Amino acid sequence: MIGFTAREVVLGGRVVLRGIDFRADAGQLVALCGPNGAGKSTLLRGLAGLLAGSRAPDPRRVAYLPQGARCDWGMTAWEVAALGRIPHGDAAEPPVAHALELCGLGGLQGARVDRMSGGQARRAMLARVFATEPEVFLLDEPTSDLDPAAAHAVMALLRETAHAARRRVVVVVLHALDLALRYADRMVVLEGGQVVADAAPVDALARAAAAFGLPWGVDASPRLLPPSA
Repeated sequence: MIGFTAREVVLGGRVVLRGIDFRADAGQLVALCGPNGAGKSTLLRGLAGLLAGSRAPDPRRVAYLPQGARCDWGMTAWEVAALGRIPHGDAAEPPVAHALELCGLGGLQGARVDRMSGGQARRAMLARVFATEPEVFLLDEPTSDLDPAAAHAVMALLRETAHAARRRVVVVVLHALDLALRYADRMVVLEGGQVVADAAPVDALARAAAAFGLPWGVDASPRLLPPSA
């Protein structure tokens, strides 16, 4: 389980979160959704213990991938993934190799990340998280820079990770609502720094469609439906 509670979070003189009482349990993939500036990344940083006053969790238990995380140094995919072992104080080979395989980089272990495509580099950063072998995954837009097939593969992997033996929790910030609808167990929609919906994805999106400013419908497939004529 992971949680974050705050009456208000103020950054740069602006209230970015208010009235937050968030919890996520093992066995869940939770999608944090909402328009730009809604407070999604700030909530994820609170869960990671990166806000003033928030308690830093054990880095062996909780792994965090920030938005736009990248590596501009001449490090190989193996070396980047091995950074995930730092909280454990070792460079154990099996977790690193397994993480790279999970993220589709088993054949690119020796490739320099700064010379990879954006999608491959993003998966190398995700492999770092998997190499930590955490109980809690906190991921800010893990599918950014990925083509549709790779994005679906990553989300399927994260869902499987959350559900395996019901021992892990995965919280992801997502803008791709189709991915949230297909793979998340629960969707938390934020608007203006507040939670406006927290339910199964279809229900949450139906309740909070106005937060995104788009005239859509949702059915139980799950899929987004165009507005009726």
